[in-house]
Amino acid sequence: MQTLIYGSYVLIWPILTLGVLTLICRAVLRDMRVAREEKRDLV
Repeated sequence: MQTLIYGSYVLIWPILTLGVLTLICRAVLRDMRVAREEKRDLV
């Protein structure tokens, strides 16, 4: 049982990291699209 708990704890981090990375990428892509529509630089 303890192995299952430790394994779950270790395997949850890649899932959380992927979620955060997805959130950041979606925000950047949305900002890029808005900047392109307004004909301005992203930075």
